[in-house]
Amino acid sequence: MSALLGPAEVRDLADQLGVQPTKRLGQNFVHDANTVRRIVAAAGLPAGATVLEVGPGLGSLTLGLLEAGHPVIAVEIDARLAAQLPRTVEQMQPDAPLTVVTADAMRVDSAALRVTELAGSSAPPTALVANLPYNISVPVLLHLLATVPTLDRTLVMVQAEVGHRIAAPPGSKVYGSPSVKARWYGPWRVEGTISRQVFWPVPNVDSVLVGMTRTPPPGSEADRIRLGKIVDAAFGQRRKMLRQALAELYGSSAAATSALEAAGLDPTARGEQLGFDDYLRLAQASPS
Repeated sequence: MSALLGPAEVRDLADQLGVQPTKRLGQNFVHDANTVRRIVAAAGLPAGATVLEVGPGLGSLTLGLLEAGHPVIAVEIDARLAAQLPRTVEQMQPDAPLTVVTADAMRVDSAALRVTELAGSSAPPTALVANLPYNISVPVLLHLLATVPTLDRTLVMVQAEVGHRIAAPPGSKVYGSPSVKARWYGPWRVEGTISRQVFWPVPNVDSVLVGMTRTPPPGSEADRIRLGKIVDAAFGQRRKMLRQALAELYGSSAAATSALEAAGLDPTARGEQLGFDDYLRLAQASPS
């Protein structure tokens, strides 16, 4: 038997579990072994690095990571899938180092992961490699990066529109709040495209791999939180000048103007014109 799942095995497992992929959970299962191996290779992980995977589903990517020698901590919200995953791995790759956490990824943090017992390794996860549920990919990604600081390398498969937004530079039509918030952790880039045909069911959107290698924090945790509030306000009313878009956050248009000028920024600029460093400077010059 192959060490990875193919189309027939994916369908058989789904039928066995009575699983019908749902849009609500953003479920589209990868069934192409070559694509799985390409994703694992693109991650470029050090030998033996422990990987955090979110939404493993039927286990296609999980098996690919394990095949490459990476212990996996898999977080799965669907109890049926979470219960089946260890059985699938044991059948196809006996004794592979897998831990399954049955939980909502938005409620998982480094403390939750520390209490898991990972077979064959006590190391915390240093990489996030996942086919993220498309309906909540950005919130999950930002939550895990904020709460699991050991993650040095991230490579996630997301809807193409979302991936391009995360990696977008200032001035781009898709540049927005996720672009700035994600940049806190390091520079992002689109690292590959994924065919619709490798999924079951076939999605009606294109997919990309978007990745980042973490850099040292550019400021304090308080700075990060302030930056998030500022960019949400700036892009929440992106047609307005910043002095207007930030007026409610700062208490008045005059106060916003003062803060922008103190940070060396033009109060009449719009949110998409500011780069990450501009927003960081504004956050660090602003009161708590």
